[in-house]
Amino acid sequence: MTVHFVLPEPVVPSGGNAFDRRVADLLGLRPVHVGGRWPREGDRAGLARALAGVPDGGVALLDGLVACGVPELVRPHVGRVRVAVLVHLPLVREVGLPAPVAADLDARERECLRAVDAVVATSPDAARWLAAHHGLRDVRVVPPGVDPAPLAPGTDGASRLLCVASLTPRKGHDVLLTALRTVDAPWTCAFVGPGEPPPGLDDRVEATGPLVGADLDAQYARADLFVLASRAETYGMVVTEALARGLPVIASAVPDALGDGGVLLPPGDAAAFGRALRHWFADAAWRDELRLRARRRRTRLSTWDETAAALAEVLASLRP
Repeated sequence: MTVHFVLPEPVVPSGGNAFDRRVADLLGLRPVHVGGRWPREGDRAGLARALAGVPDGGVALLDGLVACGVPELVRPHVGRVRVAVLVHLPLVREVGLPAPVAADLDARERECLRAVDAVVATSPDAARWLAAHHGLRDVRVVPPGVDPAPLAPGTDGASRLLCVASLTPRKGHDVLLTALRTVDAPWTCAFVGPGEPPPGLDDRVEATGPLVGADLDAQYARADLFVLASRAETYGMVVTEALARGLPVIASAVPDALGDGGVLLPPGDAAAFGRALRHWFADAAWRDELRLRARRRRTRLSTWDETAAALAEVLASLRP
């Protein structure tokens, strides 16, 4: 039986888009893209057509960005078809939403997730949060995989920093910049990702825009340290991509992706980030220890085949 995978149009590179693309390819899912700026300004008519196109008794997997804000479109099809929702980031955890908008999206997400047949999260931490916050009995966990990659040669072992993330408030570039300004060392940092760079960018920061393929690989290869100051993440695929290359990591909000492979800091804490960065530059032995942690974690990362197998198990449980 064909699984209809309803997902947003992939306008810019993101972890969610990469996850969707890989599992669709590996499992032979039928992708149906719906345009618009989800979750609030999506193509509702397109989503309605996509759901109506799933035959009676079929299985629909919906990306949470598309589904969670419009329970009134999803609910009528529950029962006619079996519906699973894949949550990359709970809607209320996006940073910068006006309080009334956040409350409305949160209530809509709760209504949607309570109605469908299965809810899938991409990390254990996110699954626990969704279950507790929305009162869900069973949230399945399907973590992202990572592709094997060669060890990053880096530069001098210390000075080249890399942050791969959309330039949005949730990713905490302002926190990272505040921390970097306290570091008295010859550092440079690449900001790789879509979006407008924050004002007052230091001339030691290179904002490349979004990169993929060989261009992104080259940025990882040049890096000595991967940094991510996110205020909220569901998983943090870029962290495992860094660890797959043996890169030391200092990050926040990514406990499941990082594991014991680096330094996990409190979200939004520029002072803690500054202390960690100053320690990195001042202590060669600590740099060696973080490299060792990263390389140990590198050997234990999940593969995309494991991700596909876990999602296939969820989808198989929905088939009659």
